[in-house]
Amino acid sequence: MNSANTKIKDILFLCVLLVFGTMTMSAQERNDSISSSSADADHIKVSLVTCSPGQLIYELFGHTAIRVEDPKRHQDLVFNYGVFNFNTDNFVYRFVKGETDYELGVVEWKYFIHEYAMRGSSIDVQEINLTSDEKIEVVNYLVNNYDPRNRTYRYNYFYDNCTTRARDVIEESVDGQVVYIPVSNHLTFRSIVHQFTEEHPWSELGIDFCLGAESDRPIDQRLQMFVPSYTEKMFTSAIIKDIEGNNRRLVNKAFQALPPGQQPESNEFPLSPMVVFWILCVISIVIVVVELKFRKIFWGVDIIVGVLHGLGGLVVAFLFFFSVHPTVGSNWLVLVFNPLWLIWLPFSVAWTIRRQRDRIHIINVLVLLVFLACMPFIPQVFNECIYPILLTFCLRSVSHLLWQYHPSSLVQRLSFRKHNHT
Repeated sequence: MNSANTKIKDILFLCVLLVFGTMTMSAQERNDSISSSSADADHIKVSLVTCSPGQLIYELFGHTAIRVEDPKRHQDLVFNYGVFNFNTDNFVYRFVKGETDYELGVVEWKYFIHEYAMRGSSIDVQEINLTSDEKIEVVNYLVNNYDPRNRTYRYNYFYDNCTTRARDVIEESVDGQVVYIPVSNHLTFRSIVHQFTEEHPWSELGIDFCLGAESDRPIDQRLQMFVPSYTEKMFTSAIIKDIEGNNRRLVNKAFQALPPGQQPESNEFPLSPMVVFWILCVISIVIVVVELKFRKIFWGVDIIVGVLHGLGGLVVAFLFFFSVHPTVGSNWLVLVFNPLWLIWLPFSVAWTIRRQRDRIHIINVLVLLVFLACMPFIPQVFNECIYPILLTFCLRSVSHLLWQYHPSSLVQRLSFRKHNHT
């Protein structure tokens, strides 16, 4: 989002203001404008636009926007609540902490549809069945949100995103209430996420690693609408119940504006996480056998495993204690991924080189084995890759314990200490 894009947006903003003339008028003038424009607002079309998923991690769940067509004035604009800027100061830190700011963007329909055609996504359009006054309300709402003072909002993946914002615009603009057909499917945030990450196992592992037990509680119909396709489906059968008790369908008509195209190949690692981590686990077993045979510890392996263990602990602990992202503060993995490994690791390696005991390995084995045994009873769904990962961590400590308490190792350590003493 460079300065040129910002200027284009501001120009579009001014065009919208000039077309609909509702931002700078007095209250009486605004009422007169709406009253006079309501008579010829029938030609305006307001639609919910749903884009199918792409290949990048932030495209995996699709996208939602609102399209406003005014053929009379040759205007066809898309209002998009999913604009973010990678170049924002401390973007990665703020994203992990849950303080990412998104904003409302406006683009012409022809450019919007071209962007999704380039990535191979399909676009479905649902024309909303609104009265003239309701259409004016939608336009006023969007124009007010696009004001530079209002266009930025604090993004929340599950509760306040581009899809929920578009839904709320329509709901708050109707003269009555939007009523959805009840569903009872016992879905959770995690189970819905898995529907879209099934073919992207590395992305799924990363998301599962961050989400806690709260994401495994059943959610109601409204919370399920954080996903574009779910909102589209629920809009299809929804009705508007006006203040007089009359009902009408929410969607007037629906059509596919862009068929699915050829998507670029996924750039994920070709081997699945399960394959990779079980290979590493088997390699760890071989290393333990070799270490026992030669009565020595390969402390270089300790450094690699310890750093990975500690870095994983840093991520989990930061999300658990500091992030405001939903559901991450209930992650039971905080019990076994410990950032303190990064502090303890130099001492552990030094003691290994000196053939001294390090009792942290006893604690580590106990914690990991108890956690593995209790996993079926913990109210959190864990990614299946957690098993080989935790077993690999456990094997490093088991190797140390077998080495430390092996009779020949005890003799070696006593001889080593005697030699150093003399």
